[in-house]
Amino acid sequence: MGIFSSIKEKLFGKAHAAETIETAAAPAPAAPEAAKPVTAGAAAAPAAPAPGAQPAAPSTSVAPSAPASTAPVDVAAIMDEAVKKNGQKLDWRHSIVDMMKALDLDSSLAARKELAQELHYTGDTNDSATMNVWLHKALMKALADNGGKVPAELLD
Repeated sequence: MGIFSSIKEKLFGKAHAAETIETAAAPAPAAPEAAKPVTAGAAAAPAAPAPGAQPAAPSTSVAPSAPASTAPVDVAAIMDEAVKKNGQKLDWRHSIVDMMKALDLDSSLAARKELAQELHYTGDTNDSATMNVWLHKALMKALADNGGKVPAELLD
């Protein structure tokens, strides 16, 4: 799995898991009751393909947020919570290194160079300052393109 996939999993996976728990808790009791009076096969069949469709969508290119709900994943809220849990003073809104640290991912130069390759960086990867600025902007755009709700000021 690549660095970008790891970032998406940390961000979208957490939101998807929370949504799944919330939605699974409420409809689960209602589905069996509805299945008994109606036909069991008719009620159970629509429920089964929907979860089956969810894993298919993330493997294509869209994050789990699209199938789980139509609301995008709030990247800022998840990142702010990750920074709180981390305990360090991290500025994820401006630093790719801090963002990766907040998500408990490898933020080494080698890892950032790998992420740069994944996001198709064409500049000099030995100029880490320039690469880091580009990486942060490219990552915010890629997250937004994959179902993330990213603050507008981070997409400029």
